[in-house]
Amino acid sequence: MIARSEPACRTCGRSLQGVQVSASRRSGTTDELGPDEPERDNSDGSDLLAALLDGMDAALCAFDADGVVTHWNREAERILGWSADEAVGRRGLAGWAVRSADAEEVEGRLLSAMHAPGRQVHEFALLTKDGGRVLVRTQSAAVRGPDGKPAGVYCAFSEVHAQIDLERSIALSEALFEDASWGVVLVDVDLRPAVVNAHAAKALGKGRTSVLGRPLGELLAQGVEELESALQHVLAEGAPPAPAEVWVTVRTSEGERRRCWRSGFLRLASPLAEEPVPLGVGWLFQDVTEAKQAEQEASLLRFRAQQLHRAARAAAECEDPAEAATVHLDFALAGFADHALIDRVAGGALTDAETEGPVRLVRVAATPSGAPGPSKLADRAGLPVRYAEGHPALQCVERVGALRASAGAASPEQAREWALARQWPPDAVHALCAVLRSRGRTLGVVTFLRGAGRSAFERSDAMYAEDVAVRIAAALDLAGLSDEE
Repeated sequence: MIARSEPACRTCGRSLQGVQVSASRRSGTTDELGPDEPERDNSDGSDLLAALLDGMDAALCAFDADGVVTHWNREAERILGWSADEAVGRRGLAGWAVRSADAEEVEGRLLSAMHAPGRQVHEFALLTKDGGRVLVRTQSAAVRGPDGKPAGVYCAFSEVHAQIDLERSIALSEALFEDASWGVVLVDVDLRPAVVNAHAAKALGKGRTSVLGRPLGELLAQGVEELESALQHVLAEGAPPAPAEVWVTVRTSEGERRRCWRSGFLRLASPLAEEPVPLGVGWLFQDVTEAKQAEQEASLLRFRAQQLHRAARAAAECEDPAEAATVHLDFALAGFADHALIDRVAGGALTDAETEGPVRLVRVAATPSGAPGPSKLADRAGLPVRYAEGHPALQCVERVGALRASAGAASPEQAREWALARQWPPDAVHALCAVLRSRGRTLGVVTFLRGAGRSAFERSDAMYAEDVAVRIAAALDLAGLSDEE
C-alpha cells in the first residue's frame, strides 16, 4: 500500500471516489525500470485498490513513515465526517481528528506499530468534523516496503459500540453451540442440519458430525412431516410469533423414543446481500416430554373425576338401580373406550371361596356395537354368555382383580377373529376387565373395549375402570335387593 514517506497529495497520484491512491512509483515499481523504459500504467490497479478500500465495512486510514496520512476510505469519512481530500496529506491527527492535548499519545501508539510484530489494538477518542467525539477501537500494523523495512502503518478502526456488538454476537453464537442447555440446530434451505450443538445431538441420539447433512427422515421415525412443514413455513414467511410444541419419535441405538420438543424458529438471511437471501433456519428446542405428560395426566385425572361426579348425580335420579348402572357405564365411556359390557354372575353373587370353581356370566347391559349410543339393558332371559375357558372376563372373576388383554400387532383379519372368538364386537382390539365387588362378594365383570384407533389400556386406565366398577357394583347389588323384595 505505501512504500515511501512523502505525502500522497504531493506526488503524481490520482483520487478516485474520495480515496487517494498512489501511482506505481509510490510502490517502488519504477525502481526496477531502466532509465529509458517508460513508466507502466497502473490505473487498473489503482481503480481496484480504490474499490476495495471504499467497499470495506471498517474505516481505514494509513500513514507513511513520517506520519502523513496517505489513505482514507469512505467508512472513515462516514464516522468522522472528514473527506479523503481533507484528510490525505495532513501530517498527524492533531487539531482535526484528535485533540491537540491527546495527539502525541495517540500518534505515538499508532506509529509504534511500525516497529512491533503483528497487530496492535487500541481504544481512544477521535474528533468528528462537527466537533463531536467518537470512541473507536483500532487495529494497526506495519506496512513494509520491498526491502522489508517499515514504510508506514495502516489503521483500521470502528466505533466501539459496533465492535462490542459484533463481539457479543460472535460470543453468543459460540456459547449457543457449545454450552447451551437447549438444542440448537442450523438447518439449510434443503432442510438438512448444517450445524448442531452438543445438546441437540444428544437429543437426536447421534454424534454432532454424524447428524450433519442427513435428511430429517433418517433421524426421526415420526413427526418429520410436521417439523419439515414448520421449517418450510419459516423459510417462506418468517418466524412464528410463539414457540410450537412438536411431538416426534427419535431413532436411537436403544430403540425409538417419543418426545415432545418445544421449538422456536428463526429465519436466517445473509447480511451481505442487498435483498434478504435465506441461508436456512435457526431451530431452537427444549425437551418438555415429562412436563407435557404430567400436564396431560393431570388433565385426564380432572376430566375423569368430573365424569364420576356427573355420573353419580345422574344415577341418583334413577328409580331403577339397573338403569343407574348403565348411567355410570355411559359416563365412563367418554374419552375412555369405544364399547362396554356388563356381565353378572349367574345364580347370584359369589363369595371368594365360590369363585374358585366354574363360573358362568349373564349379560346385563351393553353398548351398541354399530353406531354409538347409550347402553341398553339386556333381556331377562338369563342365558349365560358363551365364554370359552380362559376368557379374560372369567379370569377377572377368578383373580378378583382387573385384567388387560390385547390383540397386539395382529393383522386386521386376525384381530377381527380374536374379538369374535371372545364374543366381543368385531372392531375390538384392546380389552380391560374389572371385577364388580359389593359387600365382600363378586357380582360380575365390566368390560371396556377399544378399537384399532386407540392405544392399549394402561395401568392408570385399570385404576379408573375399578372406580367405575365399584359404582356399577353398588347399583347392581341394590337392584338385586330390590328384586328380592
